[in-house]
Amino acid sequence: MPHATYRGLAAAMAVLLGATALTACGSSDSGDRDGTAAESGPVALTYWAWAPNMDKVAELWNQKNPNIKVTVQKQASGDDLVTKIITAAKAHQAPDLVQAEYQALPTLVSNDALADISKEVGGAKDAFAPGLWQQTTLGSDAVYALPQDSGPLMFFYRTDLFQQYGLTVPTTWDEFATTAKALKAKAPDKALTTFSSNDSGLFAGLAQQAGAQWWTTEGQKWKVGIDDPATKKVADFWSGLVAEGAIDNQPMYTPAWNKALNTGEQIGWVSAVWAPGVLTTAAPDTSGKWAMAPLPQWDASKPATGSWGGSTTAVTTDSKHKAAAAKFATWLNTDPQALAALVKESGIYPAASAAQTGGALAEAPDFFANQPDFYTKAAEIAKTTAPAAWGPNVNVAYTSFKDEFGKAAKAKSGFGAALTAMQDATVADLKKQGFEVAQ
Repeated sequence: MPHATYRGLAAAMAVLLGATALTACGSSDSGDRDGTAAESGPVALTYWAWAPNMDKVAELWNQKNPNIKVTVQKQASGDDLVTKIITAAKAHQAPDLVQAEYQALPTLVSNDALADISKEVGGAKDAFAPGLWQQTTLGSDAVYALPQDSGPLMFFYRTDLFQQYGLTVPTTWDEFATTAKALKAKAPDKALTTFSSNDSGLFAGLAQQAGAQWWTTEGQKWKVGIDDPATKKVADFWSGLVAEGAIDNQPMYTPAWNKALNTGEQIGWVSAVWAPGVLTTAAPDTSGKWAMAPLPQWDASKPATGSWGGSTTAVTTDSKHKAAAAKFATWLNTDPQALAALVKESGIYPAASAAQTGGALAEAPDFFANQPDFYTKAAEIAKTTAPAAWGPNVNVAYTSFKDEFGKAAKAKSGFGAALTAMQDATVADLKKQGFEVAQ
């Protein structure tokens, strides 16, 4: 879903599966700030999270681990939570654990809010797709969080309308463009999909699939590559389709977009694994008429996908019981009982590969009852998640995307200048914040 709307993502997953104001405070236990103090007696941990019913999941842990009690404090998601964590960390009053989106990790690390837990959780690496694990390390030997959930990108399409118009499901982006043009020629009132300038997270995921590295480091300097060749390729591809009128250029998540999906004016959607939950409410009359396929590829010999959404479990530098907090984070994201509860209670698509099929995900979503292997296919796609490179000012880049690409999409004027403006705004902000930037 769009950046900072994880609650919408979770709600969509909850539909798919059928499934108070709080004060910032750290652990009340004694010990030093880096969590190396010897632990004796019961440990009390505080966990800030926004996923629904996380307290029910934590209670399973508490029942089995009476000496390490975890209390969940429900929070808002997105930038609001990031700001709250940073503020609490500066006052040395952060909780022990936080739920943080992947793209928020560099911001939190640069503000000294997250602890390196590599020594405590290194053994969990193989439980996750390499591309997800890499996002928690920021390209270093450190580990700042454990992957919790993910949103691998896929292509969703109307099987009945593809058949009606004699279309073949595209496996490459060249085929995708050909399919869009063929549909427009046969049915001018229909479109294969839309390019939505409201959805910076989707564009980031598409660039990720193509191999983009928007933020990297050179020594102590940040290097911004938002206008790198991979992203330019993605931007040029979509701007070409928009300029030709081969696809729509209206934003998603509007009444008009819902209607287009429900009536078949749009017959496809590039989205993530949580899409069935959105379609259930956006296009209720189309149940059983959709199917999911892998995202079209730039290089069919090297399958890859990007991500749209997802979060992690991190331990803060304020935690006085880092080892205990890391133990809970590992259990939460790798233990079969915990993962089953996350799916059932919190409506998430787990990052752990072993939990992406079977259990609550053994059967396809009701909306995709005609595709019984939905989650088996999804798990195979998730394994191909490409690495992503995030930086400390994702919010600035995303805001610039919406502003610049919004104007370009409306004018059908191409996305080259918009991408350059996005790059320039991100670099300028880094410098303004006092970061060194490599040219």
